[in-house]
Amino acid sequence: MKIAVLPGDGIGPETTRVALDVLHAAAAAHGFAVEVSEHPFGGNAIDSHGDPFPAETRAALPGADAVLKGAVGGPQWDVGAIRPEQGLLALRAELAAFANVRPIRLWSSKLESPLRPELVEGLDVIIIRELTGGLYFGPKELTDETGMDTCRYSAEEVERVCRYAFELARTRSGRVCSVDKQNVLSSSKLWRQVVTERVAPDYPDVEVSHQLVDSMAMKLIEQPTAYDVIVTENMFGDILSDLAASVSGGIGLAPSSSLGATRPGLYEAIHGSAPDIAGRGIANPTAMVLTVAMMLRDLGERAAGDAVEAAAVHCLEHGPTTPDLGGSASTDEVGAAIAARVRDPEVTA
Repeated sequence: MKIAVLPGDGIGPETTRVALDVLHAAAAAHGFAVEVSEHPFGGNAIDSHGDPFPAETRAALPGADAVLKGAVGGPQWDVGAIRPEQGLLALRAELAAFANVRPIRLWSSKLESPLRPELVEGLDVIIIRELTGGLYFGPKELTDETGMDTCRYSAEEVERVCRYAFELARTRSGRVCSVDKQNVLSSSKLWRQVVTERVAPDYPDVEVSHQLVDSMAMKLIEQPTAYDVIVTENMFGDILSDLAASVSGGIGLAPSSSLGATRPGLYEAIHGSAPDIAGRGIANPTAMVLTVAMMLRDLGERAAGDAVEAAAVHCLEHGPTTPDLGGSASTDEVGAAIAARVRDPEVTA
């Protein structure tokens, strides 16, 4: 498999390096080959190319089976006309990665949710966020006196991401909750209509429910385990998936994938670039490692993906862990322990 790597900024290169070490360990243990190429992206690419998504990086992606991206951004790029986030939106559009997949699990019994333990016991939810439409991509206008962002969706955009969610639900418990704001927004009225009239009739085996986004925010706090697959539009998904990650023990351990109809998919941890700890060797690499597990499964190496996830979870349970989880291990020490268990599941950390 060919992996295009965008190491990113801040702690991005550190956690990405560890994730690649684990990937190579999985390849050796499970008998497949990995070819890795690295490319500038984000703030570092602004500095070196004047563009967060340079043409040379763009040209390298079609030949890859997957894109593995580290966190991007930092305060030094917050004040410029060109920002790393512009590159991220362009990357998603370039890959036509319309379905953002966010697993929400309490990865370890050692992790603490802000909710009572009984509310998160058995938590296993996947949030599907539409990623290439809505407010972030609609027409915009900014003057000294007014600002406007247009939330626009086509029926086709809604249908394709919702069909992805329904197909995924068929592999799980067969339940989809569609989230909108159809009592106020025209785009949400269309969203619910498409789900109800175009998608759901083709999936009689999938139980469908609907929630308004404000109510959904409340429900994710009150009864997060009541849901299986949640599908929603771009901005709502951005907000709800971060809220749900906090419920599951923190955004710092959350992996994700962003998928389109064809390869390559985009794989990234959802935490930020944490410039305050960059270069100190204490960043937690677990989210990037869990992201690699997702990537391997999507690329047909399910056994390797399962092994990577199991090794990462073992380290969360038994150590070593980085200081953010109460441990004293470095980024590289955690990575080495995970890689060792991928090579030999019986190894003692």
